Amino acid sequence: MHIESYAAEGKSIAHLDDGKVLFVSNAIPGDVIDVWVTKEKKQWAEGKLVQLKQPSPHRIDAFCPHFGTCGGCKWQMLPYEKQLEFKQQQVWDQLSRIGHIELPIPAKILGSPRQQYYRNKLEFTFSAQRYFTNEELRTYAGHELPEEHALGFHAPGLFDKVVPIYTCYLQQEPTEKLLRVLRQYTEAKKLSYYHFRQQKGWLRNVIIRISTTGEVLINLVVREYKKDELEIILDHLWQEIPETTSLHYTINPKVNDSLHDLEVHTYKGKGYIEEQLEDFVFKISPKSFFQTNSYQAVHLYRKVREFARLTGNEVVYDLYCGTGSIGIFCARNASKIIGIEVVPEAIEDAKENARINGLDHCHFYAGDVASVCTDDFFAQNGKPDVILTDPPRAGMHEQLIQQILSLKAPRVVYVSCNPATQARDLQLLDAAYKVVAIQPVDMFPHTHHIENIVLLELK
Repeated sequence: MHIESYAAEGKSIAHLDDGKVLFVSNAIPGDVIDVWVTKEKKQWAEGKLVQLKQPSPHRIDAFCPHFGTCGGCKWQMLPYEKQLEFKQQQVWDQLSRIGHIELPIPAKILGSPRQQYYRNKLEFTFSAQRYFTNEELRTYAGHELPEEHALGFHAPGLFDKVVPIYTCYLQQEPTEKLLRVLRQYTEAKKLSYYHFRQQKGWLRNVIIRISTTGEVLINLVVREYKKDELEIILDHLWQEIPETTSLHYTINPKVNDSLHDLEVHTYKGKGYIEEQLEDFVFKISPKSFFQTNSYQAVHLYRKVREFARLTGNEVVYDLYCGTGSIGIFCARNASKIIGIEVVPEAIEDAKENARINGLDHCHFYAGDVASVCTDDFFAQNGKPDVILTDPPRAGMHEQLIQQILSLKAPRVVYVSCNPATQARDLQLLDAAYKVVAIQPVDMFPHTHHIENIVLLELK
């Protein structure tokens, strides 16, 4: 079967004998492959690559030994220039096919200055059950699988199995050193890894954040508080990884791994790290949201600031503001910044970030954006001249879109990590706004994910 073109979300397109569209994972245009059809509907089907019969002329060798197993960096077999080409196409296809509105041609995608070691945050999982590849499973055919634990990433589609990671090109050192130290220490001390099915075991996760300033934050997550064992392992990490500037632990007795509703305890260090973009300084605490690629975030924020076209007199609303980074980046060119975010800890960080940067005209509020943005709120804080919005993948709530339509701010700058939901929202905003500029930005090399900025002006 010949792979014809790229679709979206990391899938490519072929056609079955009856003409039905087939979406295939792990294949690229130009490949000739054998396919296993995993799902078939009336209009389309999905399949997985079984055997690569003839590689595409664009296909290159992956650089990571875990490629194809851990589930991350799925586009390593594509040259970076080709990745950017497909991402540019994805933005146009989704905005035009879903939005059905008048659009300008998107500007050339902004490629990431780093294609490796670009992430400032990674989370690794301790699991009592290691993931076995198909090749390994065949060697154990007819025999019981050995009980082996693993420290690494969840295997794709499996909540309980973890792929052991020894080398990772997503984040610079001391990440690999952290994995090595933890693996050696926990095995020597015979500490138990979490069993997801039985919900027992002690060690659950470890999160590491590294800023471009060289500061390192580590948060060790365990299932229950064991004072002696916990202090010994944390002291060991502090000694063996001297790059660490902020060391934390979290007790998570829940079934799921989410930390948003749990207290993070500072064990050593100042309790946060600082990131610097241009001359702005941002405080990042363990639960803070911050753009994962700091090296590219500065270019994303500059483009938002350019699109906002501020003169110094505008009231700017920064919706889904996180730790306030976008609003703060624009603050020196505005008379007032109003930021709104649902996570209270992020708002506290946003307030601190404004203080650190000497911006007393930035005001931040915690709450659901759609609920906070009422007529009374706008009357109290002033109507916006420019709206910046950076919602989660699900896009904006329709109630908020209607509120924006009624406010009639002259400009809206919409940042999205999901062009499909952005296209849906743009269709609604088309009732009062016209899209005048589109700028794709690649924040995640070697993945299908794409960030996109759209500038809208009042008709």
